[in-house]
Amino acid sequence: MNSKEFMNTISGLAQGCVETGKIDAELYTRYDVQRGLRDKNGNGVLAGLTKVSKIESSKVVDGVKQPCDGRLFYRGYDIHDLVGGVVREKRYGFEEVAYLLLFSKLPDDKELAEFKGLLSYCRKLPTNFVRDVVMKAPSKDIMNSLSRCILTLASYDPKASDISVDNVLRQCLMITSVMPMLAVYSYHAFNHYERDESMYIHRPDPKLSTAENLLRLLRPDKKYSEVEAHVLDMALVLHMEHGGGNNSTFTTHVVTSSGTDTYAAVASALSSLKGPKHGGANIKVVEMMNDLRKHVKNLKDQDEVEDYLKKLLHKEAFDKKGLIYGMGHAVYSKSDPRAEVFKGFVKQLSQEKHRESDFELYSMIEVLAPKVIAEERKIYKGVSANVDFYSGFVYSMLDIPIELFTPIFAIARIVGWSAHRIEELINVDKIIRPAYMSVMEEAEYVPLENR
Repeated sequence: MNSKEFMNTISGLAQGCVETGKIDAELYTRYDVQRGLRDKNGNGVLAGLTKVSKIESSKVVDGVKQPCDGRLFYRGYDIHDLVGGVVREKRYGFEEVAYLLLFSKLPDDKELAEFKGLLSYCRKLPTNFVRDVVMKAPSKDIMNSLSRCILTLASYDPKASDISVDNVLRQCLMITSVMPMLAVYSYHAFNHYERDESMYIHRPDPKLSTAENLLRLLRPDKKYSEVEAHVLDMALVLHMEHGGGNNSTFTTHVVTSSGTDTYAAVASALSSLKGPKHGGANIKVVEMMNDLRKHVKNLKDQDEVEDYLKKLLHKEAFDKKGLIYGMGHAVYSKSDPRAEVFKGFVKQLSQEKHRESDFELYSMIEVLAPKVIAEERKIYKGVSANVDFYSGFVYSMLDIPIELFTPIFAIARIVGWSAHRIEELINVDKIIRPAYMSVMEEAEYVPLENR
């Protein structure tokens, strides 16, 4: 069998899978089964309790549930207040907010300094790890490289399978500290071996914040501006956690409940996050905007831009999926608080980078898209820009390659995953085992010679 025959055989078998594997959609309604663990209104099925964070998208007024402006709370603190405090005091927030999510309290000066010291102490890789693991078999998919690196780190940990809370906390802090190194080094390895570009392996500076080190590791000259570092820091804070119901965090709970080790749990969460319906959404926004620029002659003409958005919904433009990427959210309806907070920083960065016209285009689409969607689609709740709409634009202004967009999401979200993993270990001693109703028909066995 040659390669062409092999693929033709696989294609035929796959078609058979599709034909025999389909389940009548009416059966989901008949048996009241929630596809995607969501009801007909898009609300998630209640699967657990958490004190890590909370999302608010509706309020009950006179006994009637009504949509409201979105709010996001980390350990009881409104994200607007947390960001506001960091901005007013002109400091970096990632480490402080990470402490809050992990330990349920805002640190004082001494506690924050000690925590930064812990992260700095952990910010190193095993001897020759970069050579033996990161630089071997580089991949364009940095999320896959990250997963491989995280799983391999287990081989260097003599207590890899110990799931006591103190050991899991140690592992989580270590992974949080080295994730930027693994992501950036993996990108540089890919860029060197696959694109024949120069390779840079800069060491992190123990005096710098996570955001500063990330830019330092990425750039050949290690240089960055304060505005760049602070905007990236805010991106990390806003992506750090988002309730227990998102796909990757739920994955963390599920695999943690089985008693598996931290490295396997994080690799599972990474695999979930890399999907374009989850952490890869901002890449689709950037690709969509690039396509828009190719097909709209006057980017300041609202009618032309609106016409393109309608073509997107009619599956006549871009990837023909009928979606305006960066618009709408599974939970939020009137507004995504992360996008609201982020937008101010995006404007500031666009001015430093002389990309005000791009910011104006994004702002125009943020207004036009909900209007177009409401006119063209029957929707059960409002539509607004989500954080992915702006994050890709920010990363492009920071000259971060598109291959690192989702890994940066992971660099932030590892903190939320860690908090939820520890919460699961503390509170629940049962494996998560959802029920599936079988709708198959029984069959009578037929001997091979009679088939």
